[in-house]
Amino acid sequence: DSLIVWENLLVTRYVLRSSSSDEKRVIHLRPEEERDRSHFLDPETQTEMEMEESQLLLDWLALNYRSFGAVLEIVTDRSQEGSQFVRGFGGIGGILRYQVDFQHMAGGDLDFDEDFDLDDY
Repeated sequence: DSLIVWENLLVTRYVLRSSSSDEKRVIHLRPEEERDRSHFLDPETQTEMEMEESQLLLDWLALNYRSFGAVLEIVTDRSQEGSQFVRGFGGIGGILRYQVDFQHMAGGDLDFDEDFDLDDY
């Protein structure tokens, strides 16, 4: 499993704690979203939550990616592929692997057309 992150990703990870219930909430905001203070309000009481931690998401990922069993790939937007990644995916993405046993899923009772040949594709 790989995490792919743009080197200039401007997303901040906040850990917020509700003063009424001690419940913690993690949110990720871009700079323009940080101006909207409603993100920092407790949804139940509408009071401002206490900020326990604030860190750039890229920095947090760099410190914690191993605990998820992932590989962290940091990309630049100076290449054609990197620029396309940033524009297309917003600067963050992942490649996840989930092993699938197609033989088991099919159960052996597939009804393929006799003229259908995967080698033609």
